[in-house]
Amino acid sequence: MTKIYNFSAGPAVLPKPALEKAQAELLDYRNSGMSVMELSHRSSLFEEIIEGAESLLRELMGIPENYQVLFLQGGASLQFTMVPLNLIKDGQKALYVNTGSWSKKAAAAAKELGKEVEVIASSEDKKFTYIPEIPLEAIDQDAAYLHITTNNTIEGTAYQKIPNAGKVPIVADMSSNILANDYKVEDFGVIYAGAQKNIGPAGLTVVIIRDDLIGLTSPIAPMLDYQTQAKAHSLYNTPPTFAIYMARLVFEWLKAEGGVPAMLKQDGEKSSLLYEAIKRSKMFESPVDPGSRSITNIPFVTGDAELDKAFVAEATKAGFMNIKGHRSVGGMRASLYNAFPKQGVLDLIQFMETFEKEHGGK
Repeated sequence: MTKIYNFSAGPAVLPKPALEKAQAELLDYRNSGMSVMELSHRSSLFEEIIEGAESLLRELMGIPENYQVLFLQGGASLQFTMVPLNLIKDGQKALYVNTGSWSKKAAAAAKELGKEVEVIASSEDKKFTYIPEIPLEAIDQDAAYLHITTNNTIEGTAYQKIPNAGKVPIVADMSSNILANDYKVEDFGVIYAGAQKNIGPAGLTVVIIRDDLIGLTSPIAPMLDYQTQAKAHSLYNTPPTFAIYMARLVFEWLKAEGGVPAMLKQDGEKSSLLYEAIKRSKMFESPVDPGSRSITNIPFVTGDAELDKAFVAEATKAGFMNIKGHRSVGGMRASLYNAFPKQGVLDLIQFMETFEKEHGGK
């Protein structure tokens, strides 16, 4: 069987040790005679799982005590609606930075609720190939929040430094580089992330929110109210139990591997190898400004759509799965999340070099 490397942007590769432990416990969790998927979310066994997951995440990210950790459903996209519903008080506006598809959708969702939205910076002028500067004087200090997307999965850009927003809380969609960066939680008011990249399987969304930002408004639906969810410790209704269990296993693996510092180091090494290979190549190039490049999602192109198509077809046949770039961007994209092995990057580089020899440089 051909060795498979999964470069998917999400749902993405998971750590093999976590999958193996889940496999071993699948039919009988802790001698209960039940699978984790069958456990009551009110049972002591599941309480141990969700409390353990929160404790590990707090340790891994250094989450202060004045922040709540919520395990919710609906994907990061539901947070595009929950954030403005919970944080924008009457007479306030929200500020957004437009760095790609997901930040654009987040701003649009707030507008659809009838909220006042101001896009204070954008990189759309250069097809989202860089992260724009956000000077403090551009940030209205009476705004409800400043929303950013810390890593742009589709476009391959990332914030190297979090902007200074003054007294305005920063809300961050951190879906694709949570647990793979050196950001400090206390620099944010709210962090949210879909799990299916660095945390676990799809179906779970993690929300980390500062206490003073809870209960500012009264959303019309209890399920969309951070205060309701916080008071119920994420158990207002049945949560995605198996996804939370898998997240705990991933957190255990991550801690054993050396935590976030180790992930940041290894992800930096993996991405550097690929960026250097692209730089050496006469066929491939990176469309992203060097100062804004993500270490997590790396798009690259040949400049010829037909050649890109041929590369994707041959790479897929060789076992490099989900290497095709997003339909809105084209080309190729390698997503190098925490669980993606370094050997996969080395093998991809070797394949790229062989492809270039066979198809000729530009």
